[in-house]
Amino acid sequence: MRSLSGVSLAMLVVSTVVLGNLSGCSTQSSDSSHSFNMKRSPSAKQGLATPERLSYAALDRLRHRVVYDGRYIPIGYPNGDVPQNVGVCTDTVIRSYRKLGVDLQRLVHEDMSRNFYSYPNLPKWGLNAPDPNIDHRRVHNLKAFFTRHGARVPVSANPRDYRPGDLVTWNLGGDQEHIGIIVDRKSTADPDRPLVVHNIAEGEKIEDVLFQMPISGHYRYFPRSSRGMKYASAR
Repeated sequence: MRSLSGVSLAMLVVSTVVLGNLSGCSTQSSDSSHSFNMKRSPSAKQGLATPERLSYAALDRLRHRVVYDGRYIPIGYPNGDVPQNVGVCTDTVIRSYRKLGVDLQRLVHEDMSRNFYSYPNLPKWGLNAPDPNIDHRRVHNLKAFFTRHGARVPVSANPRDYRPGDLVTWNLGGDQEHIGIIVDRKSTADPDRPLVVHNIAEGEKIEDVLFQMPISGHYRYFPRSSRGMKYASAR
C-alpha cells in the first residue's frame, strides 16, 4: 500500500492550518493524463445520481489542474463555485456531484437554513447564521448533511464494504477532516481494496489510501432527483 510521504504530510499540516475556515484539505497543482467520459455510464441518459456515475465523475476530475488557495471566496448561489483552478478536498466531492446535476451548495444551505443548530459550528468559524459561500465546503457540514439524509453506512475494516461512489471521511488530527470518493479502480497491492479520488495537499489524485488514515465516516448518497429532496436508500 502506498503511504503518505513525510513531505505530503508536512504540506498537509501547513495547508490545513491555513485552511482553517474550510476545515477540509488543501490542494496544490494536479497533473494527470487520465480522461474518463461520462457517456460511458449507461445511466447518464437517465439523469440519475448513481454509484457508477459518481465514480466516473470523480475519475473525470483527474483531467483538471487545481492549485491550492485557502482564501474565503464569495461565490454565486445556487450552483456557485470557486475558480476552476482552485479547490480543496470538498470541492472534488462538490464538483463530482454537480456533474450529475446535484448541487450540494443549495442542498446543504437549504437544510442548514431550516436546521442551523443541527450542524456543527466550530469556535474558529464563529457563525450565527448559514453562509452559502462556505458551508458546503466544510467536511464537518457535509458529514452532518449526509447523516441527516440517511446516507451514513457503517465504517468497516473490510475493503469489500467500500463501493464505487461511496464517500469516506478521515480524521487528520484534532478537528481537521478530509473527504474522498471511492472509485471503481482497485489497488495493485490488494485486489479487494478500492482506490480513492481525493485532494490532499497535492491536487486531485487517485491513490491507494483507504486505510492509511483513521476513517471517521462512510456515506452512500444518491439523490433520486437533482431538483427534489428525495433520496435513494443508503443500502
